[in-house]
Amino acid sequence: WGYSNVFLFLLLLSFLTPLFLSFLDWTSFPQIPLLPLRNFPILPLRNLTILPLRNLTILLWHWPFSRSFRLSGDRCLKMFNISGCFLTDDRSAFLDANVVVFHHRELSWGPSDLPMHLPRPASQQWVWLSMEPPANNANLSLFNGVFNLTMSYRRDADISIPYGRSELGAAEQEYQVDVNRSCLVSWVVSRYQPQQARARVYQSLKEHLHIQVFGGWSHRPLPKRRLLSTIARCFFYLSFENSESTDYISEKLWRNAFQSGAVPVVLGPSRATYEALAPPRSFIHVHDFPNTADLATYLKQLAADKDAYAEYFLWRRTHQVRTITDWRERLCQICLRFPHLPPNKVYQDLEGWVNS
Repeated sequence: WGYSNVFLFLLLLSFLTPLFLSFLDWTSFPQIPLLPLRNFPILPLRNLTILPLRNLTILLWHWPFSRSFRLSGDRCLKMFNISGCFLTDDRSAFLDANVVVFHHRELSWGPSDLPMHLPRPASQQWVWLSMEPPANNANLSLFNGVFNLTMSYRRDADISIPYGRSELGAAEQEYQVDVNRSCLVSWVVSRYQPQQARARVYQSLKEHLHIQVFGGWSHRPLPKRRLLSTIARCFFYLSFENSESTDYISEKLWRNAFQSGAVPVVLGPSRATYEALAPPRSFIHVHDFPNTADLATYLKQLAADKDAYAEYFLWRRTHQVRTITDWRERLCQICLRFPHLPPNKVYQDLEGWVNS
């Protein structure tokens, strides 16, 4: 065959094929039923193991506040269903570690506690970790150009690890509100400093109502086993942070107030921040009132109106609160975030970021 014959054959084939198909009776073909999606089982997320993109070894250089926990075995998998994430505090593993985490409190005297004398693998990432507000993080300028990643309660940290979080899904559908309480307001404080905003608000508020104060400052310490049961006797709890800093909401809200069942009166970041992080209509913000006299009046009226008071617990029908306190859980979170982080990031102005 020549090229012209091939061309004529293809032309003829393209003309005859539609004619042939038009004579076919498509109804004679068996119909394949489509299975509805509801027939396929859907596995609940809680039964699934969370997989990072690759195995990671995380070395914790200092235990925060010298309180250590067991790291042997595959802790992230056994405790939190996170696979391929291995924790160690053995400094001899430095050269093999993908990530090295440094808690700021143990570095507060300067960079001498960093392993600057060791050869640092090019791909190894150093993480600056602190759960404290900026006022409690000293000598930050000494670490400019040292760290690749930040780990903090802040939402804009590379690895965000809040003290707690609000989740959809009610733990108790029929939560019973105790409206017969023997105490109006309580506060637990150990490190009281008169120059702090929370101290000024407390001193002003106590002029208008009685506040039961516990903790080291008032010489009425509360053992951990009695903390929540003591707060639970009160209508309100002063969830006052020691610093009004970006996103800084500590266990004073997540544990002391929410887990005890008292309505928190909050002082810390803005109302918008609390609204973004806490359950809906679950708190009273100090800055919603022009002065503490008006705040005190509102608290007294609310305690006397059982129905209005109960509205601050409606969120328990749709949400639940979970605290995050285990340092191992926080470290395991690195493996989930790590694949999505830039590989060559360096904080040239760590102090600027912390104080932003």
